[in-house]
Amino acid sequence: MGAPLADRIRPDSLDTIVGQEHLLGEGRALRKILESGNIPNMIFYGPSGVGKTTVANWIARKTNRKLCKLNGTTASTGDIREIIGKLDGLEAVNGVLLYLDEIQYFNKKQQQTLLEYIEDGSITLIASTTENPYFYVYGAILSRCTVFEFKTVPPQAVQKAVHRAFALEEQENGVPLLLEEGVEEQIASSCGGDVRKAMNAVELCIFSGESQPDGSLKISLESARELTQKSAMRYDREGDQHYDLLSAFQKSMRGSDPDASIYYLARLLCAGDLPSVCRRLMVCACEDVGLAYPMIIPIVKAAVDAALQVGLPEAQLPLADAVLLVANSPKSNSAHDAILQAMDDVRSGKVGDIPRALQNTHYDGADALRKGQFYKYPHQYPQHWVEQTYLPESLVGTKYYHWGENKNEQAFRTYWEHIKGEKSFGK
Repeated sequence: MGAPLADRIRPDSLDTIVGQEHLLGEGRALRKILESGNIPNMIFYGPSGVGKTTVANWIARKTNRKLCKLNGTTASTGDIREIIGKLDGLEAVNGVLLYLDEIQYFNKKQQQTLLEYIEDGSITLIASTTENPYFYVYGAILSRCTVFEFKTVPPQAVQKAVHRAFALEEQENGVPLLLEEGVEEQIASSCGGDVRKAMNAVELCIFSGESQPDGSLKISLESARELTQKSAMRYDREGDQHYDLLSAFQKSMRGSDPDASIYYLARLLCAGDLPSVCRRLMVCACEDVGLAYPMIIPIVKAAVDAALQVGLPEAQLPLADAVLLVANSPKSNSAHDAILQAMDDVRSGKVGDIPRALQNTHYDGADALRKGQFYKYPHQYPQHWVEQTYLPESLVGTKYYHWGENKNEQAFRTYWEHIKGEKSFGK
């Protein structure tokens, strides 16, 4: 079996690499570095299928260096020693370019083995990772490398690669291809910005093509749709994409954008991540709507309970109701700010004695200068309120809660200003 299309079609110049214009466009920093021939140690960070390996291969050819490849998921210390053993050979006279894929899986000992050779220039390291290197790569390696972030390739750029792939298949097989209108666009828009996935889809379209009487091969739009169904989903519950998507979901609800909120809900549900949706939805109802509409909390809780009870796909209905309710509700984070400030004070040691009036009833010792609890029961006073000290003495006067500007909290404020007779109350 021949090499996969994704390998056969790899670009042989920077100009034919699709996407990554922010790195490889004319005048961009990475392009200038590569064209200079002075290649530093680098880490390529980004999703799969966006050109990281392609650029590494181009660098190896450009610099006439021996290219060695390792994968962090399978490589051992022995594999590293084998590469180091090539440093004295004729094939590595210009040095070794080590392309280390998924470096986040290399342990500390393995990375330390590389350090000596990276520092003396015998090995030039180009590592790639789909995870944030600042979280997953050891500092000793990270401090010796320049990080470049590769981004998802937009559909219009992927389509150029798809068009070139069909042309290559036609040339290699000697069979004319008859593509229905929209086939290339379908593949380009359904691969999730992963060029390798798009190339695989092209191959599958060729394999499933219909032979025509004139000897051509017909590629139908329906076939392309079937072969690319759900392929645009990028989701790893342990990776950056997981947290980025959840963050976008919650921030869209907080930002009162119902369209974005329901869109990110759909992406999460298509990935089957029902537990994360329910958790973030409950958090957002409490944190971002809060006292502006307190009844939203039991309403959202009921929707979450219903969703967990019926499961997917029916769970999408109560969750959609709840998400749109949260997105469209008035917002207040007054409770959020109040509890965070109070928690900060407690953690910093502001834990003065509880006022005697609030303590549990117990025996006053002989050393008590004033015996008795002296608690005033608010319900025995007009309008069920009486002035007394509740905070520890060292915190008297501290304000944790500040009224939100929403209608609900302002109504509370007006009520208590009337009861307490303080026009400056709560400021």
